[in-house]
Amino acid sequence: MKNLINKAKKTLLNNRRRGYTLPTNNKLYPAQWNWDSGFIALGYSCFNLNFALKEIDTLLKGQWNDGMVPHILFHDTNTNYYPNHTAWNCGNKIHSSGITQPPILATILKRILEKKKLNNTQLINVKKITKKIKKFHEWFIQYRDPKKLGLVSILHPWESGYDNSPIWDRSMEKIKIHKNLKYKRADNKLINPEFRPLNIDYDRYVTIKNHLRKIKYNPTKAYKSSLFNVIDVGFNSIFLKANKDLVWLLDKFNLDHSKINKYIKLTEKNFLKLYDKKKGTFYSKDIKNKKKIYIPSITNYFVLFADLDNYEVNKNLIQNLKKYNSKEKYFFSSIKPNHMSFEEKRYWRGPVWINCNWFIYQGLKNKDIAFSNSVKKKTIELLEKSNFYEYFSCKNGQPMGANNFSWSASLYLDLKINEN
Repeated sequence: MKNLINKAKKTLLNNRRRGYTLPTNNKLYPAQWNWDSGFIALGYSCFNLNFALKEIDTLLKGQWNDGMVPHILFHDTNTNYYPNHTAWNCGNKIHSSGITQPPILATILKRILEKKKLNNTQLINVKKITKKIKKFHEWFIQYRDPKKLGLVSILHPWESGYDNSPIWDRSMEKIKIHKNLKYKRADNKLINPEFRPLNIDYDRYVTIKNHLRKIKYNPTKAYKSSLFNVIDVGFNSIFLKANKDLVWLLDKFNLDHSKINKYIKLTEKNFLKLYDKKKGTFYSKDIKNKKKIYIPSITNYFVLFADLDNYEVNKNLIQNLKKYNSKEKYFFSSIKPNHMSFEEKRYWRGPVWINCNWFIYQGLKNKDIAFSNSVKKKTIELLEKSNFYEYFSCKNGQPMGANNFSWSASLYLDLKINEN
């Protein structure tokens, strides 16, 4: 559908500001988001390589001195969004949040370089970007894995990208909400509140944020004292793949990757310790409360994207994935539909998200070609039926959340234009 390809391009261009792109064209997300920008850059690379590199470049201008890349950059401080730049009260050169998000930049950059021919100026720029991404990954290794497990922690549900997932329910229930919290939500005024996280969720989000702000986001103190500390399967899958892709980038520019290589080996070894052979599934670990987390989330299947070197585990995951929501019209629901925590329309508790399908598709390509093609076909069909919304019902494809959603448009371009 050529018209939809053009509409996807226009969606990105209409959402673009000075060197960065909003997740959507309304007031819901009036800033630059970390992993959104990664997906957005991939979309731009299909028709404007300079915009793609500029998107990543702008995001990395907000990198902190210690290497952390924030999950939000507030280029425009005149917004009603909460939490805004004053609520976070931090940032290096650019006002930002004090937490991060899934590190997908290395993976996106590698994919762009494999697909496109860059000129010398662009290559010089990419080399600089690669060095900054390396510093970001080294920040994770140093501060989010102080026990040298090969597995990193997230210290706020927002860092996962899947904010109100049932994966966090038990961990969040343990949090004692601060008294006299003062904040004003705008998201549930702009979007149907049935599609958004609950107020109790936000009370806990803000409580964790306020604690991190109190310790001035000191990464060493944060790991030890955060009210939330989880080793998440999906996040670590993305990080493992990103480290592998970073090695490819560093090698391309003759930069040292010995430290990253060493960490990959440690991750590969210890990742399998999160695998429950009897259940045939991976579990996350609540470090704070010393609990295993068994929630059937689609993000657990990001392990396929990580390309773990274990044929049996990958085979079992694919078999289970084929049964994951086979009774529903559209896959993949963010939570398995027969699970008690599933909610068809509430944000990350049930709806289909295009980026999740993209991760799964990429992970299946070299393991099950027929199934990967089916995922790609179904994802494209959903977008062509329901347009570029934020998320969708797995039952009938009903579009929900924000319209003109940048990463839905971007990933449509990647799936539709690129051959694989």
